[in-house]
Amino acid sequence: MGFRIDFNSEEKIELDKSYMFCPNHASLLDPFLLIAISKNPIVFVGKKELAKIPIFGLIYKRTVIMVDRSSLESRKRVFKMAKERLQNGVSMAIFPEGLVPTEDVILAPFKKGAFSLAIEFEIPIVPQIYYDCKRFFSWDFFKGRPGILRVQQYNFIETKGMCLQQDLENVKNKTFNLLYNNLENDSKYMKDTNRKR
Repeated sequence: MGFRIDFNSEEKIELDKSYMFCPNHASLLDPFLLIAISKNPIVFVGKKELAKIPIFGLIYKRTVIMVDRSSLESRKRVFKMAKERLQNGVSMAIFPEGLVPTEDVILAPFKKGAFSLAIEFEIPIVPQIYYDCKRFFSWDFFKGRPGILRVQQYNFIETKGMCLQQDLENVKNKTFNLLYNNLENDSKYMKDTNRKR
């Protein structure tokens, strides 16, 4: 597709461990970028509505644990399936915004799901920023071009020994603030997508 990846990481992934990858969500390109940079097998959790997209939906249904966020039973099913898969170095990926925000939004508020699972299964959270996916592969058919996709992977946020009730909001906010502040401080990201501070 003409893209190159500029990947920087503050901490090394171990191949025999499970992780919860939490990138910002900017484009349909995001899951493919995560797969390209990851050495670990990854299971995605995503909303069931995306299964309706032509062609993409066929692949999506076969590779993603789908969740209906309005259904308690569906959310319980995600936990059950996650428990079965989080073994032998298999990791999970959830875009915690739960949607692709409009171009003027730096980062949409985070949902709790990724952080609940990470605490429940005591796996490290891996915060990632994808700076360029939206401007190079926009939802707007008339925008986009080949280029270098910058990815920054930050130090992991450990969840061992955390309590769901006491630590969930704190770890969610810590991850959000880390991503938000670094996105806001990237001049190219702010300029090229016309985001508001």
